[in-house]
Order: sequence, then C-alpha cells, then structure tokens
Amino acid sequence: MKRKLSAVLALFFVCSMLFSISAYATGDPNVDGGGGGMGSGTSTNSWTPGMDGVRVTVVRASDHAVVTVPIDLTNKSPTNVRLHFGAVSKLSYTQGRGLSPSATAYTFRNPAQALPRIVSSGGYASSIAAIRSYFTDEQVIRSIAGLTGMDFDILVGGDYKLLIEPIAYYKFEGVMIATTATEAALYDEQTSGLLRRRMVSLSHKNLPLAMFLEVADLGYPAWTGSRTTAATNATIKSSLGLGVVKFNGVPAEPPAVDTVDYVYRVNTEVISAVQVSGGQSDPDHPVSVTFSIGGRSYHVGNVYYPEGDGQLAWVRWTTPATEQTMTIHVSVSGGGSVSQGTLTAQIVDLDKNPPPDPQADDRNDAFRMVSPPREASQTTANWSVWRPWWQEHWVRHGNSEDGYWWCDHGWWEFDLDRYRADLRSDMTIQCDSKNPTASGSVMKSGYGVNQKLTASVSTNQSSAVTPAQTAVSYFSEFGYQTYWRLLERTSGGYSAVFEFQKNPYSTYNNRTHFVPIWYPDGSYTVYTTLIDCWTPAGMLSQNADRSLTVRGNLWQDWHIAPQKPD
Repeated sequence: MKRKLSAVLALFFVCSMLFSISAYATGDPNVDGGGGGMGSGTSTNSWTPGMDGVRVTVVRASDHAVVTVPIDLTNKSPTNVRLHFGAVSKLSYTQGRGLSPSATAYTFRNPAQALPRIVSSGGYASSIAAIRSYFTDEQVIRSIAGLTGMDFDILVGGDYKLLIEPIAYYKFEGVMIATTATEAALYDEQTSGLLRRRMVSLSHKNLPLAMFLEVADLGYPAWTGSRTTAATNATIKSSLGLGVVKFNGVPAEPPAVDTVDYVYRVNTEVISAVQVSGGQSDPDHPVSVTFSIGGRSYHVGNVYYPEGDGQLAWVRWTTPATEQTMTIHVSVSGGGSVSQGTLTAQIVDLDKNPPPDPQADDRNDAFRMVSPPREASQTTANWSVWRPWWQEHWVRHGNSEDGYWWCDHGWWEFDLDRYRADLRSDMTIQCDSKNPTASGSVMKSGYGVNQKLTASVSTNQSSAVTPAQTAVSYFSEFGYQTYWRLLERTSGGYSAVFEFQKNPYSTYNNRTHFVPIWYPDGSYTVYTTLIDCWTPAGMLSQNADRSLTVRGNLWQDWHIAPQKPD
C-alpha cells in the first residue's frame, strides 16, 4: 500500500503492488485531461506513444510572474531532438514572447520518480488521476524544488504555484522536435498549417488535451469544450496544454461575477475581436462578420482560413464620451461560427479622482511607506492572418474524336501572414522648475514634481494597432491608490508624449504634482501605467516607476525677521 496524505485540501489513497513505502502528498492539483485515437504516421511524420514529458515552471501567485527557468522532465532520453524552442513557459508566450528555435542542445531531466503517461494514444490512455497524484507527491515536489533552485518550504508556503505543460517528442518532416502544446500551435502558424496537416491527432488533439484547467487560474480559463476533437491554434494558445498545482490553500482564481469581455476608457480608439472557425473559408466560399456597436454596424469581409482552423476577425472603433456598459452583437455569414456572439464592454472614465488641494498645515501621522505595485506589463502582441492562394491542377478532358480541352481542377492553399506590435516607453520625473531649492533629484517636501512619459509603438500592420492613448500616475502618499492623475497626451500618434495635466492648485498653472509637506525624508516614487494600445490580440501596456529624494520641507525655506528701519 502506498499512502499519500494531502498537506492542503485533498486526501489521496493510491494502491500499488510495486511499493510498500509511505509517502506524503502536498499541493492541490487543478488539472484535467482528454484525448482520443491517433492517426497513422509516416516515415517522416510520426510519434511513438510514451515519448512525452512535462515542462514545469514556478510562478508567483500574486502577479503570475515566472520566477524560475522552466525545466523539462521525461522518462525518456530524447538526445536526438534537433529542433526545440528553449525553456519557455506558456505564460511567457501569452505575454507576447515569440517562438524562436534554440541554438543549444535540448536539455531535459529524468526524474527519480518516473512520470505517469502524459499524452494519450489510441492504444494507451493516460490517467488524469495518476497525473494529479504524481504532482501532489511530496517527494516529487521536493525534487522539483531542487531542480528549479527553489527552497522547498518557500515553494509550498503559499506564495507560489507550479505551471505544468505536456511535452511531446516526435518526428516532423524527418526532423525530431520537442514542443509543448502551445509551441506546437505557434509552430503550426509559422509553417502555414503544415504541422496540423501532418500531425493533427498529436499536435492539435492529444497533446493539448493532455492537460487543461478545471477552474480558471493564472489568467487562463477552465476548459469546457470538447475533450476528443482537434482544437484550433487560437484555442490551444488561450485554453489548453496546462495544469496548475497550488499550495497551502492558495485559492485558484474564481470566475469574476458580472464579467465583461473588455474594459475600455471613454473617447478611446479600441479594437474588439472574435475567433471565427468551422468549415473552410476561401474566396469561393467566403465568411464575413458583422459587429453591431452602439447602433452602428461594422462589416468585416473575406475572413479566410483552412478547414480545421480559424481566424481572428476584428473591428477598430471609438468608445463613447460617457461611462456605460455596452453590448456588442456579433454575427457571421457564409458559414462558420464565432467564438462569442455577444461581447460586453465596460466604458470607464479615469479622469475623476485627482488628488485634493494640498494644504500647508496638512498632517498624516499614521503614514507608512509602501512599495509601488509590481503589475505585469504586456509589451508585445502577435497575431496572424490566413492568405489563400490558388493551386492550379490542369486536367485534360475529351477524346480524339470530339477533341480535347483542359480544365483547372485546382484547390485553395493557405499561407499564414504573421504580424506583431511592440510597445516601448520611457518615463522621467524631475523637480518642478519653480522649486527654488531643488538640487538635481533632491527636493524638499511641499514642492512639486513634473513628469514626462514617451510611448513608442512599432508594428507591421498599423491598420490593426492603435497608438498608446492613456497613462495614469499613482503616488506614494496615497499608498498608490485612492487618488491618481490621468496624464494629458501632449503629443499623439505612434510616438506619443504624456505629461501631468495643468494643476489648478498651482500658482503658475504648471503641469505639476505637489509632494505633501508632511512627507518624510527618503525616496519618493511615482508609479505610472501606460495602457490603451490595442491590437487584435489584446491590449499592450507597460508599467514603470521613478524616484526622487525628499530631504527637508518647504518651511525650512521660509525666514521671518524684523523689518530693517529705513
């Protein structure tokens, strides 16, 4: 009997005829799986059942930051792998990292405790119970902690989670490759759908369906779709090929109540997108999509994609000037279907809570310094568009008596055009020009600071990308909440400049923010988030903070003395 006792929520009893030792379990697994039969391979495109493994990444629970280099675990010895993409997690790809072949040899580890079967095949189905049991075994978690360089007690202390991704080792076009499910979807896009055509049962069915979430976590949704049919690249990237293990009762992220699909700002140019799939869309049988927004209809024609795949369709529009919740209705014609027939957009106004008028006798004896937020930035987005082209195939008809003629019996092939957008910014703060005693980056409390933020957007499809349009600054004296300043865009376009709005409490109407006179000596940090650079793949954003030094206060610059007699 092999007994496992959960350290968190679950109690597992697993029987084994091979071992009679006791081992303890730790962690709460959020993982389920599916799969199905496999097609037959060829000499140049094949997979051997059992040639699988997992990629394990330690992730901080609070902000989903990757804190260790991912490690690949497998029972096999795939030293013949010639193409792989490095140790990159699904989170990194989701945050915009592109797929890039690695120039180094493939690195893997054989765990001391053998992995269960990860990827199902036609003759051997994997056991999700065995996978859950394995990744809650204390000895396994201790081994993972050691391999990733994490202290075991810190790993299971409640601040971190494990991201688990299935890996397959297989031959594609005669080359042995190693991919996670997400990498397979990205590589299929790079090969214009060739991987799917050659290896669909593995790359787009059994590998991505080997693991998915029962409960939303790490920004990924719970999977409620088919467990036995091939998925699209977009679905794999957004929802499949992952499991999560949490520790000490760290809650998985529950679905939000009254969720919205988009949060937009007022008077902002935005992009709304849906995924279209089903059948094949080509110039002979085109699919089109209509977005109904605020009483207007936006028509998107010629949405093309090969059979078994899909395509993003999007519309660029400007939000209204007032806060509201909008319902966007999406319809499709010409065959196919959309991922969502209805989108909900919440329109908010951020220019409503600027700091109050600072007073010379203000006090805050209870103030305690806090660190600025550490929110994740999203500075890169990737998307693609299928481009159909006609493959001619001429066939001769007729006979010698009636004559001959030729007919083109060709078909539509598809190439995948890839697009990208990158957001870069630079933030500076400095002492206000009207501060008479400032010295470099050192100032007295009670005076003002100025800020400038430059935002640069680069893309190879400008029609599908908006400039960065919104920047908001938060301040130490308010704990980086309560009050904020919506910056003014003083220069627009894809190279925008943002500064504080003119301060109505400034004698000189300067673009300034006053540091309260009670602020203690030390570092004074302004935290700014840059948002509303919209792409078909979502919104790009970047966060930054900059600091000045406070030493002394404004009252020290005042001097009261008797008036000299004339």
